[in-house]
Amino acid sequence: MVTKSLLILALTACATAVAAQAPDANELIRRSVIAIEADWNQAPNYTFVERDVESKKDRPPTVKVYQVLMIEGSPYNRLVAVNDQPLGRTEQAVERQKLDFETARREHESPRERNKRMAKYLKERNQNQAMLKAMVDAFDFQVVGEETVNGHSCWVLDAKNKPGYQPTNRETKVLAGMKGKLWIDQGQYQWVRVKAEVIRPVSFYGFFAKVGPGTNFVLEQEPVADNIWLPKRFSMRVKASALGMINENSSEDETYADYKPVIKGATAAK
Repeated sequence: MVTKSLLILALTACATAVAAQAPDANELIRRSVIAIEADWNQAPNYTFVERDVESKKDRPPTVKVYQVLMIEGSPYNRLVAVNDQPLGRTEQAVERQKLDFETARREHESPRERNKRMAKYLKERNQNQAMLKAMVDAFDFQVVGEETVNGHSCWVLDAKNKPGYQPTNRETKVLAGMKGKLWIDQGQYQWVRVKAEVIRPVSFYGFFAKVGPGTNFVLEQEPVADNIWLPKRFSMRVKASALGMINENSSEDETYADYKPVIKGATAAK
């Protein structure tokens, strides 16, 4: 009896210790959003290689690889390969001419033209951060365990739709019909992986258009330099309909690699 009682006490103590170590889900999310925003603000200081795989309906997928350069404050995508085959000499020369033309154009643009270009770029960046914050508002989070992902020790969180959530715009409306799961790095509070899927149809233009179950996305991140984390992969599959008929099934899979700091004053790579 004594031995059995001691065993029960020991197991209870272990369970209590584990429970005490489990972080508060809301605090985890709060700290992770701060970490992500800080690093995403550093993204314009890096060039990288982007590989895009796009499929629409029953068409064969197309694969394009770009060198993403920062020119005069905003990115420029220089095509370097198609279907994983490097461009031939003629195509390379054409892309080089496009790059030279765009570089010269940006260097000599008027203040109004520059402001317009930068406003468009900043709007896209702000939309990404707005969606990040909207996800926090749209879901209730719960820590459900621990897991190692891509070599990172992570807290695993379930994200369920929050009752009464009211989308603020068309982009965030889809969140009302989604659920998700997050893997947050235990040391740096970064989102190592995010998965989300649509579990009930969401209307965008009344009864005209809907995004339905089967729509999902995956985001993965990794440290690129000096503990700065940036996207490694973004995958999205969309199942959409218009006027009650399925008419647009598509998928995109983007991977990002070879991040390098932008060298101030340097011209685009030859």
